[in-house]
Amino acid sequence: MTTSIAVFGSAFNPPSLGHKSVLERLQHFDRVLLLPSYSHAWGKAMIDYDARCELVEAFIEDLGLSNLELCRLEEEIAVGNESVTTYAVLEELQKRLPDAELTFVVGPDNFLNFGKFYKSDEILNKWQILACPEVVKVRSTIIRENIVNNRSISHLTTERVARMLTDKLHYSFREHD
Repeated sequence: MTTSIAVFGSAFNPPSLGHKSVLERLQHFDRVLLLPSYSHAWGKAMIDYDARCELVEAFIEDLGLSNLELCRLEEEIAVGNESVTTYAVLEELQKRLPDAELTFVVGPDNFLNFGKFYKSDEILNKWQILACPEVVKVRSTIIRENIVNNRSISHLTTERVARMLTDKLHYSFREHD
């Protein structure tokens, strides 16, 4: 039997209610892999990878959706600090899970720029692509701005993530923004 797997790559810098609004609509997949960017392809400054993975784990716990899981594949296949392409991720996942039907989930910003992705035509030929815009318009940028400006973030992300950001990561955003 084929397993349906949605691959949701994002910076998760940090996870937001916008991410949540996408994930809630992916419940028809057997598994949804949340794949934090190890090194952003377009040079985006991000907080520490391990810290973002911790945030994603807390986010998954808060959401309570049974098909969500953290996937650290980009870290495993990265060479140095070079960015890992979507194509490389999907190729590796397909090798590891040869019977899985993979669907790459993109937000509206990436969907409009999909032609810029490395081997975008090959991705379209080999795998499913699902454009899934967020229903709740909360971006990670807003969370980072609120943290830097000492404003509340509890209405922008989940409870555990908000607590972790307030308690542990406050200064990491200032270093990167």
